[in-house]
Amino acid sequence: MSNPEPSYAITLTVRDTCLCLHLQRAARAVARRFDEALRPLGLTNGQFSLLMSLNRPEPPSIGNVAALLAMDRTTLTANLKPLRRRGLVEVRIDGADRRNRRLVLTQEGRDLLTSALPVWQSQHRAIEKLLAGNDADSLRTELRALS
Repeated sequence: MSNPEPSYAITLTVRDTCLCLHLQRAARAVARRFDEALRPLGLTNGQFSLLMSLNRPEPPSIGNVAALLAMDRTTLTANLKPLRRRGLVEVRIDGADRRNRRLVLTQEGRDLLTSALPVWQSQHRAIEKLLAGNDADSLRTELRALS
């Protein structure tokens, strides 16, 4: 027995209530804002997040960064290539375990983050003001619960 085709009314219900759709749309809109703001620095929002994830006292492993950014290692490796070509990131062999690789933010990468941070802060403040009730902390909590 086959399932009946969904009615247009069901399509409208999904359009109006689907959390996945609404999160994707919001994520794309926010990403576009950051991409436009960071473009003069030659960065995308994803590259900014990746560089910022490397700004630590000790260089993180590829696996650690992939987990933080919720991406697989293959995608992370592909995203690292343009940053490596620009001299913003280096991949080094882990001294404790030669099978592992550590991601090192270069001085050029740190300098670019220093320039990008005020842009990020400005966009971040503008986006938070758009939230109803200006309750960005609650939104962050709810989003973390989903991940």
